Amino acid sequence: MSFPRVSTFKTPSQFQRRLDELQLDLPFDETLNTGSNAPLEQSLASVCGRIGNRWCVLPMEGWDGTSDGRPTELTVRRWQNFGRSGAKLIWGGEAIAVRPDGRANPNQLMINSTTVRDLEALRTTLEQSHREHVGSTDDLLIGLQLTHSGRFARPYGSRQLEPRIAYRHPILDPKFGITSDAALLSDDDIKRLIDDFVDACRLTQTAGYRWVDIKHCHGYLGHEFLSGYDRSGEFGGNFENRTRFLREIVAGIRAEVPGLGIGVRLSIFDFVPFRPGTTEDRTGTPQETGDYRYAFGGDGSGLGINLDEPQQFLELLRALKIDLLCSTCGSPYYNPHIQRPALFPPSDGYQPPEDPLVGVHRQIAATAELKRRVPEMIVVGSGYSYLQEWLPHVGQAVVRLGMADSVGLGRMILSYPDLPADVSAGRTMARKKICRTFSDCTTAPRNGMVSGCYPLDPFYKVRPERETLKKLAQVSGAEH
Repeated sequence: MSFPRVSTFKTPSQFQRRLDELQLDLPFDETLNTGSNAPLEQSLASVCGRIGNRWCVLPMEGWDGTSDGRPTELTVRRWQNFGRSGAKLIWGGEAIAVRPDGRANPNQLMINSTTVRDLEALRTTLEQSHREHVGSTDDLLIGLQLTHSGRFARPYGSRQLEPRIAYRHPILDPKFGITSDAALLSDDDIKRLIDDFVDACRLTQTAGYRWVDIKHCHGYLGHEFLSGYDRSGEFGGNFENRTRFLREIVAGIRAEVPGLGIGVRLSIFDFVPFRPGTTEDRTGTPQETGDYRYAFGGDGSGLGINLDEPQQFLELLRALKIDLLCSTCGSPYYNPHIQRPALFPPSDGYQPPEDPLVGVHRQIAATAELKRRVPEMIVVGSGYSYLQEWLPHVGQAVVRLGMADSVGLGRMILSYPDLPADVSAGRTMARKKICRTFSDCTTAPRNGMVSGCYPLDPFYKVRPERETLKKLAQVSGAEH
């Protein structure tokens, strides 16, 4: 199955024609506005602080820290690029583990008493880069994403999972080699982890960050609690119990780290796990059909959306006086085509079962529906990178129409860190820098290498990993 590349749509009418063929009501503006009245240049006022425009840098995992959780020169370079981007909201910057067993990879950054000054230096580096390339940092809001990777923890080796889970899952357990209750967290385990999150928040404030993201997305532990309908005890079953993990962390922050702001990155819907199909091109197929009760924000079929509980979650955030939400969906581990629309899969993935534009539209539409239901929230959208040349045109329309408050950029920042600055200045986008979703930034860490844009970033092009990635692409059929 093949789909036309976005880069072949040279005019608005060509892009619109493809949207019409797919029956997608994706908004986009033919003309980009610049200057102080441009939609993407408007500021936002959060309880966490002022945000100078509508661009956001989403959190990354670079696989390029040290074994004891400190940043390296590669990490510093990435954060310098975050600063020069022109985006005024830095959503977490990096996924930071609150303790060793919660690392998603053995080189993930951690926060503890020995790394806190390194994380402070990262923030300072970002701010210095922003001042040098953009200007004032008075309206630059930098947070730190705190996480425990749960089911997908891989703290000790590049390929060996050491999972800690919220509940037993009939598909994910066998898929990832869980055969007993040994990985299951008890209620007491979870309470100790809550204390670790609060301790990490205290250190985050010490390092000068204005706010923290308590991560609830992509199948990691915070997200998994939300679908723990079958879990017994204090942290499963009804909605109150499934959100207890978040509520107790927030209560701990308010009691012990006053003044620290809070946001949440949330997978607002999920689908059933997918797997490579039996066709020659390995097109992804659902791993199970019929009833599927393990998708927070799902409709029970495994392939549909019901936003009633996500709306309830946002109303909880509002009651907790949290106004920053970053929407995403699904998981890169078991249904990446909905979470990270791409034409070329990573080496362990599958060919997309739909035009990736469908996945982009799905995220934008679901985010817009939640924004409509809970308009008081400041909502950052995700899933835009696949739009490529049309990204700012869609982003401007989405913000102008009130479908989201900010446009989040992930992979695009790796290849084209100054895209927001170029758009703000009215400069033509640099085609050679535009992310084409080749997925090498995912394939590399899945195979024990540091993440980066190997096809487009001259810095990574000359690294030896690039040749290894080419060979992996040939084997997986994901050549580009």
